[in-house]
Amino acid sequence: MHIGELAEKTGMSLRTIRHYDEIGLLTPSGRTEGGFRLYTDDDHQRLLLIRRMKPLGYSLERMGELLAAIDAPEVDLASFIEEAESRRAVMATHLEMADEFLTLLRRHER
Repeated sequence: MHIGELAEKTGMSLRTIRHYDEIGLLTPSGRTEGGFRLYTDDDHQRLLLIRRMKPLGYSLERMGELLAAIDAPEVDLASFIEEAESRRAVMATHLEMADEFLTLLRRHER
């Protein structure tokens, strides 16, 4: 698929996808004779994985480390899983605080 289709499927911008290519997070699987990027379903899944890391606060550098570990079958992902669980717990705490804030705010609604 071309970059536009990938962008549409993932809800990400062309600019972001190009940037991920430039920094090596998401390299297109091929190119047309004219040089246009071509992506596979595996590339699509990789981009969805990247997109899911963003809300957990992963830096681009850390995303690259995690993707490299996923690509290396001999690497144990246990520490990455623990890190993701920890980041998720922080996010869950923030969500609970946001819910409490909304409850308090609604008490003052007129």
